[in-house]
Amino acid sequence: MKTVERVLIKLAIIQFIFLLLSQVILHQLDAFPQLKQLTKYEGVNKNSYTEILETFNGE
Repeated sequence: MKTVERVLIKLAIIQFIFLLLSQVILHQLDAFPQLKQLTKYEGVNKNSYTEILETFNGE
């Protein structure tokens, strides 16, 4: 049972490392500029809740 736990912990650490690397590649190095434009278009990178509140108040 200990070997299974060790393998799962190692897999979780490896997955976390790959997650960090992919975030650096996608966001810091601008590997996909279209992705950055898409997030601006969708409004994902704004920290504004006014549009959401206006939508709920409008209905």
